Amino acid sequence: MSAAALIEIDNVSKSFDGGRSFAVREASVAVRAGAFVAMVGASGSGKTTTLKTINRLIEPDRGEVRIEGMSVAEIAGPMLRRRIGYVFQGIGLFPHLRISENIGITPQLLGWPPAAIAERTREVLALVGLSAAYLARFPDALSGGERQRVAVARAIAARPRIVLMDEPFGQLDPVTRDAIGSAYRALHDQLGLTTIMVTHDVQEAVLLADQIVVMAAGRVAAHDTPRALMASRADPDVSALMAMPRRQAERVRAVLSDAGNSDG
Repeated sequence: MSAAALIEIDNVSKSFDGGRSFAVREASVAVRAGAFVAMVGASGSGKTTTLKTINRLIEPDRGEVRIEGMSVAEIAGPMLRRRIGYVFQGIGLFPHLRISENIGITPQLLGWPPAAIAERTREVLALVGLSAAYLARFPDALSGGERQRVAVARAIAARPRIVLMDEPFGQLDPVTRDAIGSAYRALHDQLGLTTIMVTHDVQEAVLLADQIVVMAAGRVAAHDTPRALMASRADPDVSALMAMPRRQAERVRAVLSDAGNSDG
């Protein structure tokens, strides 16, 4: 594993049935500070299980996860998770708490003074493009896109270096998904975050990420830049998966060409 990596997933395996089968098998991934990494693969390929070993939501059976060279097993789970931003699949806001309380929950758990929490809450809400008028509202008063922006604000409220995202935009309509994905990528760059995002959408991974990890049957099948993976023919399954954005683009061009010919 690279000595320069911020996050190291080192030969990690995880079974949920006593070792008869493995959700993750001997997975190794090194993530440098400041990288945006997308994990892609079919359902059941081990993406989310691997992601959750980083913040100890899932404990591996074998192998080790390290952050800045320290095993996460040596850090108490709750304290570790307060240091790492997490955006849940399905947003995961607390419906009984106002937006201000949702965003401020991790700083509160870390013992921040109330005035600092209030200032930071307003600050991160502005960073995700929402006004202070949202602070007093409850999640059910917001649109899906607004709730997802709040979820991102909550994830970065305690100034983490690392943000983990599990299908963060999967429940949004395509236009909102594209807008919020692009906005988060800009925020990632602005704040110097290190992001690992699980997604089923290969096109989303190609457009947002610096590096893509392809998982298949619990193993890391490939790990490289989007350009390199789309050009590679080394693994037929990886090639088929990474060819999807190109096939989609070609279909769009064909539709536009047909529309242009019909207009003529």
